[in-house]
Amino acid sequence: MKEVFLIKGLAGARKLVGEIPVKGAKNAALKAMASAILFSDKLVMKNVPEIEDVNRMGDLLVDLGATIEHKGNGVLEISTEEMYDGKMSDEIAKRLRASIVLTGPLLSRFGTVHFPHPGGCVIGARPIDLFLEGFKKMGATVAISGEKGKAHYVISAKGGKLRGAELFFRNQSVTGTETFMMAGVLAEGETVIKNAALEPEIEALADFLNGCGAKIHGAGTPTITITGTQKLKSKGKAYVTTPDRIEAGSFLVIAALLGKDVTITKCEPKHLESLIELLRYSGVPIKVGKNTITVKIDSKKKISLNAVDVKTHEYPGFPTDIQAPMVVYLTQAKGDSLVFETIFEGRLNYVEWLNRMGAEITMFDPHRVKISGPTKLNSKELESPDLRAGLAFVIAGIVAKGESVIHNVYNIDRGYEKVEERLQAIGVSIKRAYMADSDIV
Repeated sequence: MKEVFLIKGLAGARKLVGEIPVKGAKNAALKAMASAILFSDKLVMKNVPEIEDVNRMGDLLVDLGATIEHKGNGVLEISTEEMYDGKMSDEIAKRLRASIVLTGPLLSRFGTVHFPHPGGCVIGARPIDLFLEGFKKMGATVAISGEKGKAHYVISAKGGKLRGAELFFRNQSVTGTETFMMAGVLAEGETVIKNAALEPEIEALADFLNGCGAKIHGAGTPTITITGTQKLKSKGKAYVTTPDRIEAGSFLVIAALLGKDVTITKCEPKHLESLIELLRYSGVPIKVGKNTITVKIDSKKKISLNAVDVKTHEYPGFPTDIQAPMVVYLTQAKGDSLVFETIFEGRLNYVEWLNRMGAEITMFDPHRVKISGPTKLNSKELESPDLRAGLAFVIAGIVAKGESVIHNVYNIDRGYEKVEERLQAIGVSIKRAYMADSDIV
């Protein structure tokens, strides 16, 4: 038996009403969990989403010798006092792309790390050369065994201690920035990261680590400087996970498509300015509060959704992780829209399934598509190919006419906590069900 989502679509009708809260950011929580390795005492985390990726990161840490207590209501307590080496579980790490971020703090603390080629979503080639090259610059040696894509890596710091170095990223990398920022915390001397990513989750992590004894300057800017120090001490301070801007943005797309009066709560609107401005330009009435975003349609006024072009870009540009939900939105907008995916190759492969639902999407190459709208979508059985496209299929099912079935719910559960329950609260007809393997198309 496998879990599926059954969705009765609204056939384009604006019927959604109510509030939908945003949980803590997946990408922020995973990196903060990894930072526990840098602490000599217990790390307390709050507003942690109850999702599969958090569970897998927890499994990795426990396998390494950490203890984790789930206190409920999004509170975790992590102790790494009993950890004794940096050998990751191949089986777990292969299932989690974010496992790569553990290499920084593990190598910084133990002087050596063993890990497999990281897994996660299959959305195009994502080599780890940046990490290998960076650690070499910090005085480590790299040994690689096995085939490409299935390789195993052993990285060892000369003398058991990383040395500070100047690192220039050819391309901005969020995970790379976080990994080397943490690697520099316990390294000898000064580490400088140039062309660093600017995402708010990075700044939030740096601010917390600084409050616990780290010496990190410039987080949130293109140049970050880290001066090595001793193990950190939380001294009772708790890391509070920032709201998930990707989740908030996806909910905003749903509200823009089908909302009558929908408010996204517990979010940080300033992290979503690129999406908000695009939707406003497209014709969506959006009201922004301190930690809320509302789409409310005046029943006396008929709104028209108009085509807009989208180009994904590193923060503060349009997030690649909201690209798939936005493509669904554009199938309902009037005119032709061009979407240019600049971050990941292969991330537009899901569009053929939207075409099978009735969309008119033309793929020019692996990075560019044209969407002609509006078109009526019809229900379909769909297989969630990855985390973000999986939620886009859920959105397409809500827009469509008839009942859609979304398979491979695990991919969606990796990043969204009980998403069906929160969607039900605003009027979406969605339920989690079980289907025998023989019934799966």
